[in-house]
Amino acid sequence: MIDVSFDFQNEVGGKDSDRYSPTLQEYHRILWSKPLPNGNIFKLDKISQNRLHHKSNLGEFYLSSDRAITSFWKRKSFEHITSKLPLDQLKQYDQITDTIGGIVIWPSNRVGTRQTINGARGFNRMISDRLDLTIECIRLYYLGQSSPLTETFELYSDFFDLFDNFEGYIKFFLLQDAVTEDFNEVKIAKPFDNFKSSPVPRNVEEFLQYKDKTIEFVKLRNRRIENYAKTL
Repeated sequence: MIDVSFDFQNEVGGKDSDRYSPTLQEYHRILWSKPLPNGNIFKLDKISQNRLHHKSNLGEFYLSSDRAITSFWKRKSFEHITSKLPLDQLKQYDQITDTIGGIVIWPSNRVGTRQTINGARGFNRMISDRLDLTIECIRLYYLGQSSPLTETFELYSDFFDLFDNFEGYIKFFLLQDAVTEDFNEVKIAKPFDNFKSSPVPRNVEEFLQYKDKTIEFVKLRNRRIENYAKTL
């Protein structure tokens, strides 16, 4: 059973739920062990506390969890914004985005000394750990167009090849609520200017718009995941 309201952070206390939550790892194993667009089964096995593994004629893949929605508000540079907002509202924001609807998996094996996808999207200032912008980079990757994450994605081309195209990737990971119905556009929150400057909210208005849009996405994806889980 998948409980889309489950609080993984509460399960592990102050630790990182991506690394230490057994429930989260089991949810990932259940949800993403499924047929790929080509019909082959992408079966995942737990091989350590925080790693999932697949090996078949498709290749060998190591995957790990990523709480993919950054809420920004705990950053020291955000004090000029958070000081104007109720703390309980901000904590509730984290509670919502820390549910399974705000969490994804990425390949976790490092290629040489290069960053993983999880690391690159967090450290790249044009992405700033935002999931919507990461998904936009994935869309551009499948179109053969450049983005701030192109070089990183190319390191894991075998992973992205599993899904054939952007639509296949989105459908597999139940991310339809992040894109338009025709899969041609990503629903991107403000601020965003096509990767020309920092996408970090600069004032209360921008932060609230970003917060509301990400909460809406997580709730919709939770509903989608819940409905899918009922079919398993």
